[in-house]
Amino acid sequence: MSAVTERVGTHSHIKGLGVRNGEVLPVGDGLVGQVEARKAAWLVVQLIKAGKMAGRAILLVGPPGTGKTAIAVAIARELGAETPFMALSGSEIYSAELKKTEVLMQAMRKSIGVRIRERRWVYEGVLEKMDVRYDRHPLNPYTQVPVGGTITLKTDRETRTLRVDSNIIYQILSKGISEGDVIWIDEETGRVSRAGRAKGYGDYDVRPRDLVEIPTGPIYKEKEFVYTLTLHDLDEMESKSESILSIFFGAPSAKEIPPDVRARVDKTVKEWVETKRAELIPGVLFIDDAHMLDIEAYSFLSRAMESELSPIIILATNRGFTKIRGTDVEAPHGMPLDLLDRLLIIRTRPYTPDEIREIVKIRAHEEGVELEPEALEELVKLGSEKSLRYATQLLAPARLLAMQRSRSRVTKEDVAEVSQLFISTKESSSYLRELEEKLLK
Repeated sequence: MSAVTERVGTHSHIKGLGVRNGEVLPVGDGLVGQVEARKAAWLVVQLIKAGKMAGRAILLVGPPGTGKTAIAVAIARELGAETPFMALSGSEIYSAELKKTEVLMQAMRKSIGVRIRERRWVYEGVLEKMDVRYDRHPLNPYTQVPVGGTITLKTDRETRTLRVDSNIIYQILSKGISEGDVIWIDEETGRVSRAGRAKGYGDYDVRPRDLVEIPTGPIYKEKEFVYTLTLHDLDEMESKSESILSIFFGAPSAKEIPPDVRARVDKTVKEWVETKRAELIPGVLFIDDAHMLDIEAYSFLSRAMESELSPIIILATNRGFTKIRGTDVEAPHGMPLDLLDRLLIIRTRPYTPDEIREIVKIRAHEEGVELEPEALEELVKLGSEKSLRYATQLLAPARLLAMQRSRSRVTKEDVAEVSQLFISTKESSSYLRELEEKLLK
């Protein structure tokens, strides 16, 4: 029997900042150490929830492999599951198709959600019975097609039989809806949607997971629907509706959206918010390797932070004093001083051996790797002497090596062997210095 392998993301184990009652846990919600940085990030979350982060952003600074991205992900988790999170590398803004400012603007608007509430009159209930009426196809007399029928819907209070046309019958058949399913039919559009299987309908050994309660109240009712889009989604819808050609030929996926289109979308969203039809969900825009941005991008971000519709902007960098891209000016982190003044700066520190041990154990558990105690200590040693990322990247190849040798647990010898096969950054630099004359320049 072959094993099923599940893809595991680098930060899939992170659930939050690991703060309880204002106190940072040494190990919590998938994070280890960085107590000061996590406490600062928790305070930032409280400011965001209180609406007091307008016109400001966050800068995470520290050496490589000290958890800057992990803290940014944790902030998004703390803000809620529905909070939009858009991650971008500083080098991604340089495109041959879009201007730098357009890439940043689209990223910002992808980071702002709009929760829309809409009330519709629908027929909702359990599909008790369905009778389909067939007739010959107008173009092929040897084929029969549904031309209408009747359906019986039931709630806890009433049962009704409705005559429906071929469109509704066709939707029911094409979506695999059967008797015992809970459905609703939009009165205005005739759209049929399946909510799930009604509890108590059918006694099976294997049941579907989407069991739902039998609807309550009348069959014909006004129902509220809630769905979430981003401002960028609305921009694209508005932009494509402008061109008649897009109806027939579609619209290019990567194109600049005119400012007047965004202005119309902003106006519409504000009207929805004022009439309680929608609410804004400010998300997180995380820009890693922020030192790769240039002076024009920094100027755009400074102005964008002050706009009404702005997400929470988190920048991260591992650079010290370096030149601001596009200039000859050297500045801290390669960023203009006027932008740095607007940022809440959070520092991260190198991990201690004990913290590295906990992180390796978490990553090993997440990736399904069983470690012998000696193998764990060897990885801690590699993480301390070389880098944490290097140590965690050796988990998967060491596990594969152990499996090839018919062992379920990774040993110290497995770790030592893969560390010889895959060298670290420091070893790569030494290798280059040794063979500097033989390598091409």
